[in-house]
Parts: sequence; C-alpha cells; structure tokens
Amino acid sequence: MKLYDLELSGNCYKVRLFASLAGIPLDIEAVDFLDGEHKRPPLIELNLWGEIPILVDGKVVLRDSQAILVYLATRYEKEAWLPRDPAQMAEVVQWLSTAANEVQNGPNAARLVDKFGYAIDKADTLHRSAHILPLIDTHLSRHHWLALDRPTIAECAVFPYVALAPEGGVSLEPYPHIRQWINRIKELPDFLPMPGV
Repeated sequence: MKLYDLELSGNCYKVRLFASLAGIPLDIEAVDFLDGEHKRPPLIELNLWGEIPILVDGKVVLRDSQAILVYLATRYEKEAWLPRDPAQMAEVVQWLSTAANEVQNGPNAARLVDKFGYAIDKADTLHRSAHILPLIDTHLSRHHWLALDRPTIAECAVFPYVALAPEGGVSLEPYPHIRQWINRIKELPDFLPMPGV
C-alpha cells in the first residue's frame, strides 16, 4: 500500500499519523510538490484533482485524506478508531466534515497564506478560525476526545491543522482545552510528529 506524500502537508500527515497510531504499514512515496510532480503523469492519472495525498492499495486509488482515513480504518478493521455502530460512526464523521470545512478554510487556509504565500483572503481565514476554534475548545471542555470516549480518526482529521494554527498567525493561547487535547494526542503510543507539531 503506497501513500504519495508531502511532509509539510497536514492532509498527508493525517494519514501518516493514523497509520502510525493504528499500526498500519504504509510505503511512503515523497512527491516533489514544488516541481509540480502531482500535476503530471503518472500522479495526475491517479488523481485528476492534482492534489495529494493519494493512497494506492492494489486496484483501489483514493484521494482526500478524510476518505483515506475511513478506508484504512475499515480495511484494517480498526473499529476502535471508526466504530460500526451508526450513532458512534456519525459522531466521528461529523468531525471529518468539520476538518474538511471549518478547519480547512480557517486555520489551514491562514497557514497557507503565511507559510506558503497562497493568495487567499487572510482576514477571512482569521474570521473563520475565530469562529471554529472557540467551538472546538468549548466542546473539549466537556469531552476528553472529539467524538467518543477515546481517540478516533476524528482526532487524526482535526489535529494537524489545529496544531499547526500558529504557523498561520492563529494563536492557540486563548484555547486551553484545545492545548490540553493536543498534548493528549502527543502522548498517545506511536504518536508521529511532523515539522511544526
């Protein structure tokens, strides 16, 4: 099973982090992002979106980190990370949506501006961050983990770009419960760091 990967990508890191925590072996293939390798064959043929990560498992080819997390948890029967019970699964999946929407367009987008020079409206990213981070912090003031009474793929989906928020000029100082949650994740067995985290 191969993951086409960029070390500084939070979306790629989501997959690497989960694989490490769950003991899932991955063959990591670094992509020369700056040279546009992801926009040329053979990678563009694997993912017409021209984005990474890309997971290849035999005939299965997946783009999108949230979809890859679901696939790996299901493929390797890691039910503790993604339960089959409909209500519990929905609890996890709603956080995958939060990662792909509010976190992606808030803290992640702010980081893209500051760290990589993307032409994105920085004020809008800060506004979105100021909306979602207090909600997450309040939730974590009442819950040890995002979805259930244990870490799930929800943690792997949300953690990277929240933990990397300071790289986009978004302080985590006002959010003590988020900071405690970040520390809990870092203390998990087989936690895998990335630059900036």
